[in-house]
Amino acid sequence: MTTDFATEKASASAWFRSLRDQIVAAFEELEDSHISGPLSEEAAGRFEVTETRRASDDGSDAGGGLMSVMRGGRVFEKVGVNISTVYGQLGAQAQAAMMARKGLPGMAEDPRFWASGISLVAHMRNPHVPAVHMNTRMFWTPHAWWFGGGSDLNPCIEYDEDTAHFHATQKAHLDPHGVGHYPRLKDWADEYFYIPHRKRARGVGGIFMDDYCSGDWAADFALTQDIGRAFLPAFVPLVERRRTTPFDAADRDRQLIYRGLYAEYNLVYDRGTKFGLATGHDPDAVLMSLPPLAKWP
Repeated sequence: MTTDFATEKASASAWFRSLRDQIVAAFEELEDSHISGPLSEEAAGRFEVTETRRASDDGSDAGGGLMSVMRGGRVFEKVGVNISTVYGQLGAQAQAAMMARKGLPGMAEDPRFWASGISLVAHMRNPHVPAVHMNTRMFWTPHAWWFGGGSDLNPCIEYDEDTAHFHATQKAHLDPHGVGHYPRLKDWADEYFYIPHRKRARGVGGIFMDDYCSGDWAADFALTQDIGRAFLPAFVPLVERRRTTPFDAADRDRQLIYRGLYAEYNLVYDRGTKFGLATGHDPDAVLMSLPPLAKWP
């Protein structure tokens, strides 16, 4: 049985908030610095920040977070950077899913949980700039604790050098924790971000882990932090490289069709979407990942 982990919970929640602040500032700077090329004459985008609350059955405090969304910028068509820290008791459906996945004897007798994390999805204006997803999280119950998350690149127009940079940056951040981490988390991402009914990957991969617990909380938290730290240096240079590339209506059509694929994955398979809706979190925050526009052929 785990301890209450009060100090560890506070440290994790504070880290996710710090990472959120870094990313929001970096993305607004990308908007400000886009002064030439397609869409540069438009107004720079800014995040709108909304407090979210988790609904509990008995009306007690169940936590919440911040939903930060930018729409219609020069560079970002829609990007959300959400953080949350939620707690309470898992309902029957969530308990069953948790026990099926992890065992956790005693969950039915003591279904308390605590979860904190950051979740990001960016859909871009220029089809040559790849969409991207990132999340990291910590989960605690009286019976076990674990970390999860990663980031993956989702271009509708692929560039080999962009994929290579994204992966190399992630590898460089993971290797100090052990050279076996990157290949294992890369394979995990390839398996997780696969769309069975389309028989294809969602994008060009990245890194991913779930239910991760080595037994050493400090080491696992440090790994999770470096997964988060890898995100901006992995992604921002790709935005800077591609945002001035001219595009036409055919490129835009290709982008919208790809977004349909992205939406299918998130609604049908994504574990975070299912958990957020099952545990009563704000549905607008949970479904923030969906693109503003999409189409199907």
